Amino acid sequence: MHVLVVGAGEMGRWFARTLEEHLDDSPTIAFTDADPAIARAAAERIGDRAVPLETDERFDLVCLAVPIPATAEAIATHAPNAERAICDLAGIMDEPIAAMAEHAPDCERVSLHPLFAPANAPGNVPLVVDESGPVTEQVRAALGAAGNDLFETTPEEHDTAMETVQARTHAAILAFGLAAQPVPERFQTPISAALFELLEEVTGGHARVYADIQAAFEGSEAVAETASELAAADATAFQQLYDQARPEDSDE
Repeated sequence: MHVLVVGAGEMGRWFARTLEEHLDDSPTIAFTDADPAIARAAAERIGDRAVPLETDERFDLVCLAVPIPATAEAIATHAPNAERAICDLAGIMDEPIAAMAEHAPDCERVSLHPLFAPANAPGNVPLVVDESGPVTEQVRAALGAAGNDLFETTPEEHDTAMETVQARTHAAILAFGLAAQPVPERFQTPISAALFELLEEVTGGHARVYADIQAAFEGSEAVAETASELAAADATAFQQLYDQARPEDSDE
């Protein structure tokens, strides 16, 4: 299989490395990136070669591993390079699925969202299969062989879930970090210590990635509004909010 990975950052390299290690037949992998030096460095470590962004070469599979705001345009640009299949790792699904259907109507089309940083792989990978086929089935098999848990969803279900598990979650953790004061270790409770650990994990990433998520998904405003409600609540109102916050028992 001949593969082009567009975007030679951490996620693009993770995808290429997973295919390289878990496909039955070793693929040939080319990287391209807005920064040619990054593409060359990725090719030296994982793939076979780097190609320019404007290449007209054709590949069995084109994988878009670019930031959320650039995904639709990158799909339009690189769809002509896809001979059999195209996929993306953007983390948002409605827009990429629509773009792939428009620009690569004759190809297999799959949107994948690894719900983890590459350093924390393997993990859960929701996917939307717009058009299946042998190439994307091989990709799914390779990801599964690497220990990932793949499950099918819809663009609507995925993007709605991301409003909570990404936009609201990140906003709540970062707001805590911005509001928190330094506290000696001996004063920490299990809950506060866990929050500081989450804060360390979130702030150990890249601000641009988190900014892209906040821009792509609604939800953070609800965190701010609810925090204001909690701050202004009297005992009765607080009790009501506290009860509302309890997770629903899935067994009921």
